[in-house]
Amino acid sequence: MKNVNYLINGILAVAVIGLYIMYFTGHKKSESKGITESKTIEASEVLPIAYINVDTLLNSYNFFNDINESLVRKQEGARASLNEKVRQLENEMKEFQRKIQNNAFLSQERAEAEQSRLIKKQQELQQLEQRLSMDIMKEQQKMNEQLNDSIYNYIKQFNKDQKYHLIISNTGNDNLLYADKSYDITKEVVEGLNSRYTTKASK
Repeated sequence: MKNVNYLINGILAVAVIGLYIMYFTGHKKSESKGITESKTIEASEVLPIAYINVDTLLNSYNFFNDINESLVRKQEGARASLNEKVRQLENEMKEFQRKIQNNAFLSQERAEAEQSRLIKKQQELQQLEQRLSMDIMKEQQKMNEQLNDSIYNYIKQFNKDQKYHLIISNTGNDNLLYADKSYDITKEVVEGLNSRYTTKASK
C-alpha cells in the first residue's frame, strides 16, 4: 500500500513539474512573440514626415553665410561713414562754442549763420542715419526673400518623389518638443543646398 502511495505521489510530482515547465516556457514564448509583433507594428508605422532644424541649416548653408556676411559688411561700412560725419560735426560744434566764448565772430549775424549751418548739418545727419537704417532693413528683407525662395524651391525638388507628406521647420524646440532623430533630414537638405549653390556659383 505504501508503495502505491509513493508511486502516485511520484507521478503527481512529475506531473506538477511538467505543468510548471510548460507554463513558464509557454508564457515566455507568448511574451517574446508579443514583443516581436509589437516591434513589427512600430517599424511598419513610420510616418511619411520629416523635420528640418532651421538653426543648423542656416549655420551650415553657404549661401546664407555669404549673403549675411555681405549684409554685415554693408552695415559696418554705413556705420563707419556715419560715425565719421558725426565726429566732424562734434568738432565743428566745439569750435563754434570756443568762438562764442572768445567773441571770435565779427558780428552776431555771422554767429547765428554758423549756428544755423550746424543745426542743419545735424538734421541732415539724423536723416542720413534713418535712410541708412531703412536701406539696411530693405536689404535684409531682400536677403530673407532670396533665402526663403532658395530653400522652398529646393525642398520641392528634394521631395519631388513625394516621399514625405509633411516637412516641418524647427527652430530650437519651438515647434517640436520631441522627435526621433530618424525624422531629421537637416543634414541631407544642407548638403543638397550647398551642392546646388556651389554649382551655380561656379557657372
